[in-house]
Amino acid sequence: MIRTLLCLALTMTACQADETITGYTNTNTDTVWMLTYLNGTRPESDITITFPEKGKIAGKAPCNRYFGSQTKPLPWFETGPIASTKMACPHLAEETKYFTTLQSARLAEVSETTLILSDDTGPILTFKRQ
Repeated sequence: MIRTLLCLALTMTACQADETITGYTNTNTDTVWMLTYLNGTRPESDITITFPEKGKIAGKAPCNRYFGSQTKPLPWFETGPIASTKMACPHLAEETKYFTTLQSARLAEVSETTLILSDDTGPILTFKRQ
């Protein structure tokens, strides 16, 4: 009896859907989202975000590759600390602004081609599926 209950519990856990943004944005782990608006303005540089696996984010900012965690179920969004490589470039100020804005996002809206991250004031980051 206990063995049957344990097997049932393990089976149910293994079948749970990924309710983080990863589960809703990825048709596969290669999906790339390109930033189109940063606080209402178009970015000067290419900035991307991906959701390579449950609870993870990664991407390319103007100067560096970055990675971090996100574990809130939709529609909520929250990153853990963001780590990045440490290369300098002329767009380092834009990169810092992006990281700060990304970490302030609290809500996510996902459609087939658009990802919008918002804070309490409204949309702060808009991405298009590549």
